[in-house]
Amino acid sequence: MNTTISFEPETLSAEENLLAEILRAADVVGEVYGVESAEFSVTLTDDEHIHALNKKFRGVDRATDVLSFAFRESDEPEVIGADFEILGDVIISLERAAAQAQEFGHSFLREVIFLEVHGLLHLLGYDHIDDDERREMETEQKFIMTRLGIGR
Repeated sequence: MNTTISFEPETLSAEENLLAEILRAADVVGEVYGVESAEFSVTLTDDEHIHALNKKFRGVDRATDVLSFAFRESDEPEVIGADFEILGDVIISLERAAAQAQEFGHSFLREVIFLEVHGLLHLLGYDHIDDDERREMETEQKFIMTRLGIGR
């Protein structure tokens, strides 16, 4: 999958192994769901920035761990004649990921990759609004994390 990683604010950074795992996870999701040639972006951010986005786009006045903005569900015009599909954007709070990793007793890397997979599944149309959808999405998340060899 063609994956773009950015930071907001730009002063944030991450270790190279984390960035490599983000790319690897995207490639595995692309392979499993048949979207190898698709594009998506992941923005690594802090609680302040994701809080602002959460408030602006979801009306929720607090920080969250991950946000997904699916191109398939947007009002953006279809890209005609492209050899690839643009899936959308996933925004991950590194601060929230670190706190949750500690809370859940697993690695920071595992939490960031889990949040990426969760966000990518949203871009692919999965959701967790009702119990059946939640169970299906959880099954898919576990499958991808197992395929990546990243356990709790």
